[in-house]
Amino acid sequence: MMNTQEQLKKAVGEKAATFVKDGMKVGLGSGSTVYWLVRALGERIEQEGIQIEGIPSSIQTGAWAKEFGVPLTNFAETKELDVTIDGSDEVDPDFQLIKGGGAALFREKIIAQAAEKLIIIVDESKMVDHLGAYALPVEILPFAWERTAHEIEKLDCVPVLRLKDGEPLVTDNGNYIVDCPFERIEDPADLDRKIQAIAGVVETGLFIDMADTVIIGSSEGVTIKDK
Repeated sequence: MMNTQEQLKKAVGEKAATFVKDGMKVGLGSGSTVYWLVRALGERIEQEGIQIEGIPSSIQTGAWAKEFGVPLTNFAETKELDVTIDGSDEVDPDFQLIKGGGAALFREKIIAQAAEKLIIIVDESKMVDHLGAYALPVEILPFAWERTAHEIEKLDCVPVLRLKDGEPLVTDNGNYIVDCPFERIEDPADLDRKIQAIAGVVETGLFIDMADTVIIGSSEGVTIKDK
């Protein structure tokens, strides 16, 4: 039996799938909420016969698409997407986001930027007054990663190298992740610019002015908010 949070993820994933129309090119995000989206899209393909193509933001999402029968394409075949649907670790009242808990933030930002519309699917625990309680993930090059982390530390946080099984976690792009506990981010756009300017930084988990719609699951049901 699913716990309450998993039920909320399932509800918003299935709701988001209804936004996908026949013929669309769809960016498929990453994470446990997106699992339910991809599963629901597979059911629509089977039951309704809609024809869509997706571009996944991670190897795991690509595997789910294959499992549930969602056809995939790539940016060699199509340069623009109709919609990208993804989860988030935090969403503030201005629809600014922190993403990257699943270490797929670089590819997630590419498919978000490629889409005409970005839909974010979350449970109510991800809605916050200010970004920063969730440590900001930053993808960095493995070469001289200590040096890159040292420069980030000058922005008033202590970056922590993300590990997996006692070794540095390696992203699908062959990079490392440092998690940066800023606690409260007063100006997300300014912080994003400052981190991006550091040599060795590949991408940040700050998604600035990208989200158009947020679908929120709570004990009271599913709520849709548009920017």
